[in-house]
Amino acid sequence: MSEIIRVIFLNLDITNGAAGLNGIPRFVNWFWLFIFTAGTILIISNFIRSSHGRACISIREDEIAGEAMGINTTKYKVIAFTIGAFFAGIAGALYASFFYFLKPDTFGFLKSIDVLVIVVLGGLGSISGSVISAILLALVSTILQSFSEIRMVLYALILVVIMIFRPQGLMGSKELSMAMFSKLGDKLKSRKGRV
Repeated sequence: MSEIIRVIFLNLDITNGAAGLNGIPRFVNWFWLFIFTAGTILIISNFIRSSHGRACISIREDEIAGEAMGINTTKYKVIAFTIGAFFAGIAGALYASFFYFLKPDTFGFLKSIDVLVIVVLGGLGSISGSVISAILLALVSTILQSFSEIRMVLYALILVVIMIFRPQGLMGSKELSMAMFSKLGDKLKSRKGRV
């Protein structure tokens, strides 16, 4: 579906076709990117803790069991799709304003692979895992910028290794919290005490 939409926009006059859109005014800087990112994470984490979010999680885990419990699966799938499209629209607007220029091949199939790798690497049930994996993959992409062919091979290897050794991703369904850091600190203190 994303490829169909991309090809349609590639052939429209309003989007300037393959030449893309340029001269987009820059209203966004790093501060606003941080504010929007933090706001998005806050809104999504609050949504997940709500009754609607728990319904979406139950559909993700077992759709048949969720429907048996009285959850309207179609309604919540549409809600999840709408929320995702809303935040994707905001991300696209921020991207366009930050880089002044949009071209169709920027949002091709490889961008979908990037998002898939981020979600799988971080863990399907973890927002903080997705943030950590996005940072890791951005660093890897920056390091391998001069070797663009190797990047996709590396992504494939990362996906295969994760599926074999840690199918739940880096964080699984856990979230980073202060309690997690205090437990880690207690473990490190107890190990120092033994040594």
